[in-house]
Amino acid sequence: MKKYLITSALPYANGYLHLGHIAGAYLPADIYARFLRLHGERVLYVCGSDEHGVAITIAAEKKGVAPQEIIDHYHAANSEAFSGLHWSFDIYGRTSSAEHRAVSQEWFTTFFERGLLREREEDQFFDEEAAMFLPDRYVEGICPNCGSDKARGDQCDACGAYYNQLELKQPKSLVSGKTPVVRKTTHWYYPLGEFQQMLEAYIEGHAGDWKDNVLQQSRSWLKAGLGDRAITRDLSWGVPVPLENAHGKVLYVWFDAVLGYISATRTWAADRGTPEVWKDWWWKSEKSEATEETEYVAFIGKDNIVFHTLMFPSMLHAHGDYILPAQVPANEFLNLQGQKFSKSRNWSIDVRDALLAIPTPSGRDALRYTLAMNFPETRDSDFTWPDYRIRTNNELAAIFGNFVHRSMQFLHAQFGGIVPDLAPAYATLPDVWERTVHECIARSAGASALSDEDIDGLVAKASGVLTRDDVVFICSMCTGMRNVARLYSVFRFRDAITETMNIARAANKYFNDMQPWKTVKSDRDQCAKTLYICVQSIYTLSVAFAPVMPAVASQIQEMLCCKTIADGRVGTAERGPDVWSSCVLPTLAQGTKLNEPHVLFPKIEEEFITAMQAQLGAPDSTAPGTATPPVELPEGLITIDDFKKVQLRTARILEAERVPKSDKLIRLIVDTGADQRQILAGIGKVYEPEHLVGLTVVVVVNLKPAKLMGLESQGMLLAANSDSGLTLVTPMSFAPAGAEVR
Repeated sequence: MKKYLITSALPYANGYLHLGHIAGAYLPADIYARFLRLHGERVLYVCGSDEHGVAITIAAEKKGVAPQEIIDHYHAANSEAFSGLHWSFDIYGRTSSAEHRAVSQEWFTTFFERGLLREREEDQFFDEEAAMFLPDRYVEGICPNCGSDKARGDQCDACGAYYNQLELKQPKSLVSGKTPVVRKTTHWYYPLGEFQQMLEAYIEGHAGDWKDNVLQQSRSWLKAGLGDRAITRDLSWGVPVPLENAHGKVLYVWFDAVLGYISATRTWAADRGTPEVWKDWWWKSEKSEATEETEYVAFIGKDNIVFHTLMFPSMLHAHGDYILPAQVPANEFLNLQGQKFSKSRNWSIDVRDALLAIPTPSGRDALRYTLAMNFPETRDSDFTWPDYRIRTNNELAAIFGNFVHRSMQFLHAQFGGIVPDLAPAYATLPDVWERTVHECIARSAGASALSDEDIDGLVAKASGVLTRDDVVFICSMCTGMRNVARLYSVFRFRDAITETMNIARAANKYFNDMQPWKTVKSDRDQCAKTLYICVQSIYTLSVAFAPVMPAVASQIQEMLCCKTIADGRVGTAERGPDVWSSCVLPTLAQGTKLNEPHVLFPKIEEEFITAMQAQLGAPDSTAPGTATPPVELPEGLITIDDFKKVQLRTARILEAERVPKSDKLIRLIVDTGADQRQILAGIGKVYEPEHLVGLTVVVVVNLKPAKLMGLESQGMLLAANSDSGLTLVTPMSFAPAGAEVR
């Protein structure tokens, strides 16, 4: 067996976290950690604030305060931001802690005593007026590569070039504004190039399981060749270099920051009264007393790839006792409405501001969901406030929330809010259900769905207790949960959450197909069985959505009067029950009294989105990807009498199939309440037919019929078309077919 050590890149404590940060290294890690815990695995999720470096001293000097005041403020603010978005860190540490200082100095001393570090005298800029050597970010000048006049001492943001600070043209000290002089100083270097072959083998050993963006960036550095890297700096803020002749020198932040994962783990272990347990997570099993191998998964953004695939692994290897990352699932960048996040242009959404605007747990979970569905997994992606509204209203509310609410409301209205007692004819249903699940797993053998032949076999074995519709739905939950687990395990989060929503779609279809509003009058025993299956599936969905929406999962489980599982083992790193696999079985006992239901996802109005977008600064209109300007409304106005000529009705989709030779058209049979009719809709590039059956939509029922691809269309569906794509207009709650829309 193995256990999982998960880290997220340490956020720098000189500013507030924004949504782009969250989508990069943090939300994917939290979802993954929660999924593994639900699967019964041992998980330790580690993060913390990166609190050293020049950027912090510059921020402190600008405000006229000590660096400690800066890091204390942002550490607290970012901790609160994570908490507000329902994070599940086991430990959120600090690199300014005494434990971290001890760990960093231990590592430097170990490398120094082994003769691994190289002492080197070199020239460096010195500010005579400020009486200090100038680290790279304390110098500005003209880039030697492109000529930009805002180049920093080691890197040009305009062209991306790296260089020695002495190559900078017309250098200027940011401390005094004066031209610096050149003086000799001494630094220690880490010989990264000595590990070139080891790192090449390490990277290529993961060619079959690491993401392509991670492999390619790592390979490009290796192809260019690795050299020595300075490990110390002349600076007053940081971990002091533990040598007698190193006064005024600190460890370079690239070296000490990654050790923050280890120091935080040591702090976690000490806080639990087991100070040596940290070794079980970081040391190779033969070096510790651990009985389980550790799989280390390092979540980062693309700007941190080489630090976690080359530099940190070489340090771990050089030390000798430590495991190396088994996975480095780096994301690309999340943009904001077509442009990069930029706090200087007010083109950014800080987490703290989003939390103030969205005070409810479900609204914040909806934000997690929207970010997750836009993860930049393979390329840069985009977040927009309109997309947040569309996904909340048309996916979370209209599909997932709709099924939960309509089922619970019906259960309270017709069965007193009690998990129905099954009639004698269905008394063996729980046992038959369990056998069906086990057979489904055996027959699927890794397939994403069962064949019709397999379904027929399971129906036959159900001996009349389960109908074909029952078996199809139970198996769709079973295979769906397995598919979601498989996708999470290979870090395809967007696909995993899409598959999760498909389980909710299947639940809605089952409710519609069973028509409990009819069977409650004609066959109450059958209706009770339907609601028994539905309420069990609500629990399944609460587990399925728990990794991405833990607060909503807990709310559902509270409604079901069962033990909430969203955060049960955070902080313990203990192995628990495999809730994920068992949740497809009937969990709720017959006769259980349930709590009153409530709407999980209240509708988000357009006014909220308008207000949020108004807070964004005007983007640079010359930049590529500039947000599309608002569409101007036509000048021609209509009267209310003109509008009344259009008859809008709700309709339930009964059948859906693709039109042959068309990649866009889907043929629908809809129930308008007054009749059943055929409508051809150009939504085939956005929707799969099997996901449409059971949906309640809005249609124009008095539209003159038209022929498309030789087929007659007797109406039109309403859909919203925006930069985020085409989305069908669906009622916010369950409504019967034929209801007037006005």
